[in-house]
Amino acid sequence: MFIARVKSNIVATVKHPAYLGQKIFAVHPIHPVSREEQNETILAVDFVDAGIGDIVIVSQEGGSARRILDNIKAPVRSFIVAIVDNWTIEEK
Repeated sequence: MFIARVKSNIVATVKHPAYLGQKIFAVHPIHPVSREEQNETILAVDFVDAGIGDIVIVSQEGGSARRILDNIKAPVRSFIVAIVDNWTIEEK
């Protein structure tokens, strides 16, 4: 799992049936300590009603996403599991 910022909505005229009715977002990972956005884009299915600009937690466990979609053959890897209000890193 990682923290990311939702950058944009993904619209597709043709998509796999597993994605029908699902919101898909482009997200950029955020470094948890420096809070800097990384220059990497990952597509993630939204299960928590996130919006553009939100900070979210993204899971990259495809098996869990397939169970949520109730489709064991769904080609899904990344999905949004939470919207983050704030976070802190504890020093040891």
